[in-house]
Amino acid sequence: MTQGEYAYNLAAELFPICRSITGNGVRKTLKILQREVPELKIKEVPSGTQVFDWTVPKEWNITDAWVKDKNGSKIIDFSETNLHVMGYSIPVHKTVTLNELMSFIYTEPEQPDVIPYITSYYKERYGFCISENQKIQMLSTYSGNDEFEIYIDSTLENGSLTYGEIIIPSTEKNNKEIFISTYICHPSLANNELSGPCVSITLAKWLKNLKKRKYTYRLIYIPETIGSITYLSKNYKELQNNVIAGFNLTCVGDDRTYSYMPTAYGNTLADKVLQNVLSFHFPEYKKYSFLISGSDERRYSAPGIDLPVVGFSRSLYSKYPEYHTSADNLSLISPSGLQGSFDVISKCITALEWNANYKMTCLCEPQLGKRGLYPTVSRKGQYDEVFRLKNLISYLNGKNDLIDVSNIIKVSIEEIIETLKKLKENNLIKEVV
Repeated sequence: MTQGEYAYNLAAELFPICRSITGNGVRKTLKILQREVPELKIKEVPSGTQVFDWTVPKEWNITDAWVKDKNGSKIIDFSETNLHVMGYSIPVHKTVTLNELMSFIYTEPEQPDVIPYITSYYKERYGFCISENQKIQMLSTYSGNDEFEIYIDSTLENGSLTYGEIIIPSTEKNNKEIFISTYICHPSLANNELSGPCVSITLAKWLKNLKKRKYTYRLIYIPETIGSITYLSKNYKELQNNVIAGFNLTCVGDDRTYSYMPTAYGNTLADKVLQNVLSFHFPEYKKYSFLISGSDERRYSAPGIDLPVVGFSRSLYSKYPEYHTSADNLSLISPSGLQGSFDVISKCITALEWNANYKMTCLCEPQLGKRGLYPTVSRKGQYDEVFRLKNLISYLNGKNDLIDVSNIIKVSIEEIIETLKKLKENNLIKEVV
């Protein structure tokens, strides 16, 4: 099974769960991820906890919800899709007219076939979500004074915010970290929700199996916005001291282009490595302005936090038509789409593991032939590899790191690493500390 197939199967298992920024859906999701990577620690932060300028909200859980017409037929049913109920809806059970019902019905008029994903986290209300076509059908079938029984069996009470954390230590006792963040707060949305944690868990399993890890890896699974703020309030000083590069993963499961969201100033090691890898892996990638950033990379770049965390997506959130609708289902993501995102971030990690300033150990150009690194028979057409090697050597002066060299000589870091191994075997390079 490929990493992409594994991630897709995991997404399919998680898809039916009703998640929000708090609640049992989050816990159930984290338990499944913990089954896959037992090192995942599940942590709870009580409602009412002050986290910077925010407060951890009450915990929301939902069991059932529906709308019945006067004949007792369910015309809206939470059991069909959890998107039918506005996230964080307070409990209600009463009879209303069609006109009253329409005041808390939400649709997406420009996409009449889809059910929108709607939430109200910080103001208590309730609502139902349906397609615009279903709304039109209701208005044509019933009169304004027809009565409907509405029911939402939910709770909103003191509880906690739940998140997950995996720490995979360096094999070299290095406290410098690579940080990977993704979120687990949306209900049945495949690309916007499940692609991130499923690729992240796949990365965690891969990282665990590496024989050597230069860096420690910290992977977190949080509700968006309030989760990153909560996590930062508890850990930001440690992160500032240790994190050298980070990636916020969201919407990484489709087969469209790759998207890069820079840090606030676009000048960190994370910016540099992601752009380098994408330039060789998929040069048609889209670079967006931080000014339109809307995911957790914005919290990580906030003044006073200033962590080197970039955003990575395939189709960027809010830029694809299925975003925050029922059309963001399992048919939108694919094993190949998930595999591609895994490949990009694993290439970034490999590049960071090898990235350093290297310097030749001999003056002038080394004699490559006696080390088996240069062909002993000179003939036309065999010099491409030799020129790549000589170009690499020209910039191994201790002043450029490996990513810089890759950008200068226009050779991917994957190819450079293979050559570096040969140079190391022949004691021709050393790492500048």
